[in-house]
Amino acid sequence: MKLPFLMLLSSLFLGELSTDAQDWPNLARYKVENEKLAPPSPGEKRVVFIGNSITEGWSNLHPSFFVGKPYINRGIGGQTTPQILVRFRADVINLKPSVVVILAGTNDIAGNTGPSTLEMIEDNLSSMAELASSNGIKVVLSSVLPVFDYPWKPGLNPVEKIATLNAAIKKYAESKGFIYPDYYSAMADERKGLKAELTYDGVHPNESGYKIMEPLVEEAIVKALAGK
Repeated sequence: MKLPFLMLLSSLFLGELSTDAQDWPNLARYKVENEKLAPPSPGEKRVVFIGNSITEGWSNLHPSFFVGKPYINRGIGGQTTPQILVRFRADVINLKPSVVVILAGTNDIAGNTGPSTLEMIEDNLSSMAELASSNGIKVVLSSVLPVFDYPWKPGLNPVEKIATLNAAIKKYAESKGFIYPDYYSAMADERKGLKAELTYDGVHPNESGYKIMEPLVEEAIVKALAGK
């Protein structure tokens, strides 16, 4: 008589786990905010920033950059490009921006959601860019920031992978007429990691790091809106 009861408890517990697992891309993260967000007002040039913790942390460490501007932050910490691609329609296209700023790929190299080749990352980034473009959204496809080592997964030697990925992103962006802000060159030290004064952990920018990125991305947004 105990077995059916134990099986019931087990199925309920596993059901809870599977419900969480079903939101692998974390579509719930911005669901309420997206539903409350009004369409762009006439003349508004909305810009959505999408990515991982580097994007999410931008609003936390330097919130003044977003104040008084039609900028919407849709970064989620820890995410890889396949997760961002799954939520791209909900967190970008449906918000009807004029421009999307895509900054992603470093967590793929770190293996956050399992092994990933550079080709897989490139495919996901190009899919995002093509989805945006086909919906009339201008694309800003950012370089990945330099990293010498990931503190949560040391020993992966990401330096050359990041350099190779950035070269591929730049080449792809130029071939499609997308804008490529090169944070990497402005922020790399002699080891091709993040300059110590621009980061608190070797991966994520501090306030000084974001201040380096901001004029670069704003220039990119202006170029994208101008169609240049």
